[in-house]
Amino acid sequence: MDWGIKNRLSRIMNPQDRKGVMLAVDHGYFLGPTERLEDPKKTIEPLLKYADSLMLTRGILRTCVDPESNIPIVLRVSGGTSILGEDLSKETITTSIEDAIRINASCMALSIFVGSKYEHQTLNNLSKLVDEGEKYGIPVLAVTAVGKDMARDARYLALSCRVAAELGAHLVKTYYCENFEKVVDACPVPVIIAGGKKLPEKEALSLTFNAIRDGASGVDMGRNIWQSDRPVEMIQAVRSIVHDRLTVEQSINSFFLTKSITSNELETLNTR
Repeated sequence: MDWGIKNRLSRIMNPQDRKGVMLAVDHGYFLGPTERLEDPKKTIEPLLKYADSLMLTRGILRTCVDPESNIPIVLRVSGGTSILGEDLSKETITTSIEDAIRINASCMALSIFVGSKYEHQTLNNLSKLVDEGEKYGIPVLAVTAVGKDMARDARYLALSCRVAAELGAHLVKTYYCENFEKVVDACPVPVIIAGGKKLPEKEALSLTFNAIRDGASGVDMGRNIWQSDRPVEMIQAVRSIVHDRLTVEQSINSFFLTKSITSNELETLNTR
């Protein structure tokens, strides 16, 4: 593997434990203003120092992130559809390799839609992006997007992750599932998990713990952090599980119960 690619990967995956906490704030590229991400700058700023890297589009990077923050950037470079369009899987590459270089991206990310109507187009996007990234030493993260009608089971996710790795992706982002270790074992590159829709905090922390236990190399989490009522505590708890191997209970005790918390807040933490 090229030195530049190895160097950039070491920025987003801690070399000490080969794990990473990626903060995802790229939702607006197809959802528009998302709850609690209406003002990206306000959402991002208090969380930055706890993230290993930040996943977002070039527009939000340039307008909402201080260039002196020195946070490694995982640049979302695919898009071209919205929730109002005919099919979310009809993505194309929306950002040039030159702009990724200007931004000083540590990694480029795009979605693939295995089994969808536009499978061929998105896999072709991945192949082209890997070729471009290899020229300049920038790794590629393939996001295995899953349609509403597709089962998020080990068989499908293992297929999607393996296809992405076969086409040259350096990292793969996918969903956690039952028998997740089979997905990891079948993929020759690191696998990180998506946080997905907002869950109660304890469930999201359990998701993180189970994924790391079963072989994930980290998380790319967004809504389960910044849609929490206590996002700073939430990202610290996630980080403690990924890097310090704390249990769910230990992470809650360390970051949610160290400050005054009412019985109603504790009930919300476990059940909302």
